[in-house]
Amino acid sequence: MINELHIDSTLTDPDVDLTGQVILITGASRGVGAAAAEIAAAAGADVVINYRSKEKRAQAVADKVEALGHKALLAKADLTNADEVAAMLQASQDAFGHLDVLVLNASGGLEKDVPEDYSMILNRDSQVNMVKAALPLLKPGSTVVFVTSHLAHYYGEKPVMESYVTVAAGKKAGEDALRELMPEFAARGIRFAIVSGDLIDGTITPKLLDRMTPG
Repeated sequence: MINELHIDSTLTDPDVDLTGQVILITGASRGVGAAAAEIAAAAGADVVINYRSKEKRAQAVADKVEALGHKALLAKADLTNADEVAAMLQASQDAFGHLDVLVLNASGGLEKDVPEDYSMILNRDSQVNMVKAALPLLKPGSTVVFVTSHLAHYYGEKPVMESYVTVAAGKKAGEDALRELMPEFAARGIRFAIVSGDLIDGTITPKLLDRMTPG
């Protein structure tokens, strides 16, 4: 089963009840990931807060989750590093026993000094590897959510600014690769959702794009 969602008020519906659920959010130290962590906690969930390097920001998110009366687990892991991902999932299992929702929010490809194929490594390969590694923790009825942008979701169908093409291509490839796992998701009773939204002012991607194409 697949759901394609566009970001709107339904995602913050006050009637959504996540009491007792455990949600792992990648790239949760800032932006959409941080907001999702706080929303999930407000709806009753415990949250695994993944971050790559911004520990202080991740801790601030954890503090907000705990202030809402729920558990927060900080999980430092670079998604391109299989050993770090395995350690994060083991820590999640040790703390909570399982995952109810896996939110694949972390992405990249505009950074300086990264390999030419970094966008594909992070936005496609690492997303698939993350899901496969997490499958033992995802019980029937759980959900995998892939967060993308309209520019990436419709890549190949609609124009994309040149400075964002690398990321859009990588994330579209990641989305397509995850769709190929749908038969396995179905066999395990796992739902798969794609959340697509516009670029959000103040988040890291628009900032990096502005630096690349000032004015």
